[in-house]
Amino acid sequence: MPQTLADLQIRVDKWIHTYGVRYFSELTNMACLTEEVGELARVMARKYGDQSFKKGETHDPSEEMADVLWVLICLANQTGVDLTKAMEQSFEKKTKRDATRHLNNPKLAPREQP
Repeated sequence: MPQTLADLQIRVDKWIHTYGVRYFSELTNMACLTEEVGELARVMARKYGDQSFKKGETHDPSEEMADVLWVLICLANQTGVDLTKAMEQSFEKKTKRDATRHLNNPKLAPREQP
């Protein structure tokens, strides 16, 4: 069942108040977000980069991506950020700023197939 960002913000808030007692402080959650991004980076470096997996390490980045999103939603809830509104504003900003920027970037030209 598809969920909007608003749905996820409500659902995370309900979970926190039901099972998590309360939100960690904003600073703690910022540190947790940094930690989760590092865990995602580790999986990506091993799956798509040059490093190899250690025995027992997960090969699936989806769990780490969900953890990053979870903590980001916690921070949004704590600081009063409406992620739906923030994303709409981000799309608008990027569209105005980058309307032709990437289209005219020779570094982004389609790669030739070997």
